Amino acid sequence: MSEQSGEGITAPRKVLRGRPYSISEFARKYRLDDEEAKRLFEKFGPSATELDLLMAAKRKPPLPAPGVRM
Repeated sequence: MSEQSGEGITAPRKVLRGRPYSISEFARKYRLDDEEAKRLFEKFGPSATELDLLMAAKRKPPLPAPGVRM
């Protein structure tokens, strides 16, 4: 049974899929301001896989990797 007082109860952890992003790396890759990057990072976690899927669903393409010609 769970405790009603809230002590000792922890939120379930999400499984990290893929490597983790830093907030600054995520913001830079998708041209997001710091506030929006932090909001998404806190809501969906640091998983590069999850965040890349989210941004693809939002139709927000990443910046090309350095050295990649278009």
